[in-house]
Amino acid sequence: MAEQIKRQVVLDTETTGLSTADDHRIIEIGCVEVINRRLTGQTFHQYINPHREIDAGAMEVHGITQEFLADKPKFSDVADDFMQFIEGAELVIHNAAFDVGFLNHELGKIKSEKRRIKDVSTVLDTLKMARDKHPGQKNNLDALCRRYNIDNSNRELHGALLDSEILADVYLAMTGGQVSLSLASEAPTTSNKTDNNNDNITHSDRGPLRIIKANNEELAAHEENLQLLDKKSGGECVWLK
Repeated sequence: MAEQIKRQVVLDTETTGLSTADDHRIIEIGCVEVINRRLTGQTFHQYINPHREIDAGAMEVHGITQEFLADKPKFSDVADDFMQFIEGAELVIHNAAFDVGFLNHELGKIKSEKRRIKDVSTVLDTLKMARDKHPGQKNNLDALCRRYNIDNSNRELHGALLDSEILADVYLAMTGGQVSLSLASEAPTTSNKTDNNNDNITHSDRGPLRIIKANNEELAAHEENLQLLDKKSGGECVWLK
């Protein structure tokens, strides 16, 4: 049977402000493609001229100015390329209601465009996932980077493409879980094993097994691996419980 392909698009936007009720607009879209939990290197990235002022508070977050956006296209000019990129994918978004709301707001302004995000993609909200997994804790992107040991040192300001790349790493770490390890103990000096014919086979002629204990360096490496597993699994490493 052929492997089923799961295509996801990790998405982030930057906007002129916080609310579509005040007709705030999208000024940047960043997307990265993930297929079967592997980053493919395929991206969609676009700055957009909102044709309106950017709130000072928003500009402090993302640093994007109206002067920079003056020669950029309108959302309607890039809508077809964007919708084609996300079509058929599961969108992975942190606080999805915000981004999806803004995207639908932009689509609704195009008279010839009848589609909305739900018509072309499904949506997975990593903020909800993080809150379910880590209740009562901070679950913004910076907090999750610290929790899952994701390098976000380049994130001095928010940017849609950079944040989507970071979110992709966070999502893969948050959903990776632990690798199942099969730990089988060595057989004792005398053991019984049943084969398909239900015959008992006794290895009574095997001598004592040699026991080799781990040295201090190996024990330290083992402990380091357990700590890494614990960090990647969100504190769920069973061997440390």
